[in-house]
Amino acid sequence: MINVAIIGIGAISPAHIEAYKVFDDLCEVTTLCDIDLTKAREKAQSYGLKKVPIFKQFEEVCSDPTIELVSICTPPSTHAHIAVELLKSGKHVIIEKPMAASLEECDLINKTAEEHNKIVSVIAQNRFFTPMMKVKKVLDQKLIGHVLHSQVDSFWWRGNCYYDLWWRGTWEKEGGGCTLNHAVHHIDILQWMNGMPTEVTAIMSNTAHPNAEVEDLSVAILKYEDGSIAQVTSSVVHHGEEQQLIFQGEKARISVPWKIHASTSSANGFPNKDTKTEQTIESYYHSLPPQEYEAHVGQIHNVLHAIKDGTTVLVDGKQGRQTLELITAIYKSASEKKTVSLPLKSGDRFYSKESILNHTIYFNEKTFQVDDFETDSITTGGEYGK
Repeated sequence: MINVAIIGIGAISPAHIEAYKVFDDLCEVTTLCDIDLTKAREKAQSYGLKKVPIFKQFEEVCSDPTIELVSICTPPSTHAHIAVELLKSGKHVIIEKPMAASLEECDLINKTAEEHNKIVSVIAQNRFFTPMMKVKKVLDQKLIGHVLHSQVDSFWWRGNCYYDLWWRGTWEKEGGGCTLNHAVHHIDILQWMNGMPTEVTAIMSNTAHPNAEVEDLSVAILKYEDGSIAQVTSSVVHHGEEQQLIFQGEKARISVPWKIHASTSSANGFPNKDTKTEQTIESYYHSLPPQEYEAHVGQIHNVLHAIKDGTTVLVDGKQGRQTLELITAIYKSASEKKTVSLPLKSGDRFYSKESILNHTIYFNEKTFQVDDFETDSITTGGEYGK
């Protein structure tokens, strides 16, 4: 039985608690930790964890030798310090997105995990949805041919008060705006399916959230070594929150939510519908089995079995770093108003958190904050269709 602790009992913690409870034959949540003990006790009561000890300081989790796995659900600025100390104390860690506040912190986490032979998995729950897995396999089979253009629409909507929460809307504590904290999942999917680009050109703005230093809208153009291009729009100003990933290949176009269209050329170069190719790809897509477990449940299942069986995790610290590197390149390009080449190296002005704070764009001054909201109910998207 794998003993689990959860540090940070805020809005995302129920996704972890509920996922662990699915696998009560493999694990048990034995410890909760939060600086707000009252909130943590209420959450423990609501999830039937009445007898679970609740710590205020994460160091108490580190010192408990019975704990083997820890979910870190705290604000992004705290991820690296907590993760490093947990790894040093012999625990495996699951880190909520984003992995850390800087590439320097990611490298420290990964180095510590390697030194202590421990697992780091960064939450990227969208990978575990059935449509995502199916599209990944279609791409891997080259059924649409070479990918020429990719499009990511990470559209969300958040009201002004969203950034009133004490740690949100600041570069120091949240690490960025919608590009980092909302589009991170779609950007992770893009780099997982497409690989890393060689160049990034981006702009960003704050269009509707005056109590936030960070961006609420960004648009980035990515160029790959083979000449293909991707475009990524990250937003918290889009009503309806319509989200999609589109891959335009030589032979066909596919997307999540699932849609396919294939064309062949007529004698004058105009398109004709390629029914045969569409049917071939459609048949393969629908022949693929559904995921047994999806979203957080799927990723936590993956990590638990990696601990139990010694297998590798789908989303490790290297993958978490690559996603943050791509986001950091977007911030660098938008802030410096120039095209950025990848990879970003340790001497870069956007490599460390301190340097990012000194060189990024501050759109507004945060002048008001609350310690907590009356409700911590959230929506996480992910309605990708079948």
